[in-house]
Amino acid sequence: MTQQPSCPKSSKVPSPQNRHWSSSLKDPSLFKQDVAYINGEWRPAKSGRTFKVDDPSTSDLVGTCAECDAQDARAAIQAAADAFPAFRTLTGRERAKLLRKWYDLMVENAEDIAKLITWENGKPVAEAKGEVAYAANFFEWFSEEAPRTYGDTIPATVPGNRVWTVKEPVGVCGLITPWNFPAAMITRKVAPALAAGCAVVCKVPAETPFTALAVAELGHRAGIPKGVVNIVTTLENTPEIGELLTTDPVIKKVSFTGSTGVGKLLMKQSSGTLKKLSMELGGNAPFIVFDDADLDLAVAGAIACKFRGTGQTCVCANRLYVQEGIYDEFVQKVTEKVNAFKVGNGFDEATTHGPLIHDRAIAKVEAHIKDAKSKGGKIVAGGEKLSKLGANFFQPTVIRDMTPDMAMATEETFGPVAGVFPFKTEAEVVKMANQVEVGLAGYFFSRDLQRVYRVAEALEVGMVGVNTGIISDPAAPFGGVKESGFGREGSKYGIAEYQITKTITYGGMGKPLQS
Repeated sequence: MTQQPSCPKSSKVPSPQNRHWSSSLKDPSLFKQDVAYINGEWRPAKSGRTFKVDDPSTSDLVGTCAECDAQDARAAIQAAADAFPAFRTLTGRERAKLLRKWYDLMVENAEDIAKLITWENGKPVAEAKGEVAYAANFFEWFSEEAPRTYGDTIPATVPGNRVWTVKEPVGVCGLITPWNFPAAMITRKVAPALAAGCAVVCKVPAETPFTALAVAELGHRAGIPKGVVNIVTTLENTPEIGELLTTDPVIKKVSFTGSTGVGKLLMKQSSGTLKKLSMELGGNAPFIVFDDADLDLAVAGAIACKFRGTGQTCVCANRLYVQEGIYDEFVQKVTEKVNAFKVGNGFDEATTHGPLIHDRAIAKVEAHIKDAKSKGGKIVAGGEKLSKLGANFFQPTVIRDMTPDMAMATEETFGPVAGVFPFKTEAEVVKMANQVEVGLAGYFFSRDLQRVYRVAEALEVGMVGVNTGIISDPAAPFGGVKESGFGREGSKYGIAEYQITKTITYGGMGKPLQS
């Protein structure tokens, strides 16, 4: 296999609006405007059209991106189909070396990738750097999994027969990623797909496309063969491309991270060709603090879990349940921590929390706060827009005296609002935690070992954090139950989502030899 040459550096000159941050990149050629990545080439959309991407902190223009349509997506699918037969025949060790090189390039360019994340997503640059490290680690992890896709030898019940299994790549995969982790969500899907031997077509979010394009450029430099990874960008044609990825018979597998409603639509569209699916959908994570918990540890866990990404993570705490005996003290300590936050532009080193992604996110936060107030909730921190900072800034908020009839009890806020519910008994809180249609993640804090086992097993979620508010790890399987979807990403299970198990039965052994 020959290594693909790197793309020529972009000659695109940043506009006055975006000159500041693009010119601060160590390698400005990572900032890809007006092009998609198809068949190993940077090319404009066939329509010649583009769409704008704005900085959520300032509302200034970040840049313009190719407005791909079905023609571009079909070209990407065809490129992946053409590349797949040769790529699947590489040994696991050969694919591992490619992924390891991609990992090394991510690490080398971590500062630039983090700047792109902050620029188009808004999260503080320190948090963005953490995401880049997390994203790169999926390349490292699956570079180590690629050579270890073992099958089995199975004792047959028929004398003279031999049965064994082999793991094979499922084929061309359609990947649809969200805006809240623009680097990590693409690497968490691409890395296991390539480790298994698949080729991919990625539809990346219109809010944060430049990070994914930069990651693709690093993959190009790592020598990923042309056609194996394809990136299409779109704003207006998202439904059209989503439908194509779920209905085209060339696509054998679809992986989607996003809302439950969209996931159901994509699943319905995929039924016509019975595609293999994995769906990481909406959450509404309970965060439970029992009265025997280490209170300071629980407060630190709540702050990290609820307010990371300004509350815009699928596994962040959405409902904080605190036992009555420590309720007031917990609320006081959390309020003190939240009041110390510094909200602002992510490029300001003093900033702890950035903006929400757009005005629709602001509207949902405001609606949930208004609903809680109307039903007796008391705001003890925040509660207001920070319009002087920009259109998408909102104060991190704490609301006490929450009740089960409030919208936040059943709906995911996806913003910086911590609603704290009191509870009396273990049985009561487990029942409240499980009375939702989704089940992605859940958290609880307790020093009672028997309770740890009881509650961890009783929570109807795919992932449980015990005495920690952070559960994401490339080594840990990530995914939910109920209407939070199915399938797992990361860990030793992640590569299986991109494989099929083939059974081979050999009947030519004859009778066993007699001694």
